[in-house]
Amino acid sequence: MPLDYLRKIEHAGLPLLVNDRSEINSIAVLVAAGMVEAVLPPALTDDDAAEGRLPAVVKLITPRGRAELLLHG
Repeated sequence: MPLDYLRKIEHAGLPLLVNDRSEINSIAVLVAAGMVEAVLPPALTDDDAAEGRLPAVVKLITPRGRAELLLHG
């Protein structure tokens, strides 16, 4: 769940490089909700090899993301 992922990265050193596909999906949802700023890799198909793909880079948790963490902490 994206909010669980937001809690997971709350105290991580940023920028944060992420290669895990499910975590990248959570980041994409958080970006769409305005809770984080991140650079996402191009969309991948199931045929794409995991190795060599670009990571997502979480740059920061936005004020909206911080507010959600406080609200649902």
